Amino acid sequence: MPQELIESVTDRVATLTLNRPDRLNALSGPMLEGLLEALLRLGADPAIAVVILTGAGRGFCAGGDVKSMAEGSSQLGAEDAVQRLRGRMEVSRLLHEIPKPTIAMVNGPAAGAGLAMALACDLRVASDSARFITAFVKVGFSGDFGGCYFLSKLVGTGKARELYYTGDPLNAAEALALGIVSQVTPDAELAQATMTLALRLARGPGVALGLMKKNFNAAESGSLAELLDLEALHQVTAAKTEDHQEAARAFVEKRPPLFKGR
Repeated sequence: MPQELIESVTDRVATLTLNRPDRLNALSGPMLEGLLEALLRLGADPAIAVVILTGAGRGFCAGGDVKSMAEGSSQLGAEDAVQRLRGRMEVSRLLHEIPKPTIAMVNGPAAGAGLAMALACDLRVASDSARFITAFVKVGFSGDFGGCYFLSKLVGTGKARELYYTGDPLNAAEALALGIVSQVTPDAELAQATMTLALRLARGPGVALGLMKKNFNAAESGSLAELLDLEALHQVTAAKTEDHQEAARAFVEKRPPLFKGR
């Protein structure tokens, strides 16, 4: 059986590639278990600065494997099914919370849970052929993997509800206009554009970027006073890093800083 999740590392950038191209990278148990293990490990690895998530072939991820659902292969009771699904949905939390920038490289359709995982990443770079589809309503589902949460944050609750209730797809240009993606490139240039962005982040002050991510996540749900407390703590923490000291010296010496992520 082909490996359903491929991991590669280039210059402190880890790329996780969903690898079921014959099913548009529909999610499977082994794929999700691999993602959970990889994200926990990469999030704690000081040698990794950025994580890219993408799909093999002509799609990012079609979401749940509807063909397997139609075959009725699961024999789990409701309580066990909820617990198993909730455990697998930790993938979205990890993409959102590990102290490294995460980038979704969207190369074709991102649907259902696949869309939710892309939305869980910090940034999204899309190809011209990318399509974004909530999809759940089309198969009689309510949604999972945090899609309602992330989409509401990006486009507002009204637009998010419309996209969930109707299941209408968005093309790359529409996603860019709504702020769902930060960049759209020709298909042939997607990998290069995404890696250029990832390497730029990987060469930045890694500790500070991780603290920034925590600040933004706290800002999504906490009060201003709580955020100010956290920002003060993180700013003092960042001030003690080698990267800050190097940046201060570089400023005085009028040269670009050379960050080491510590």
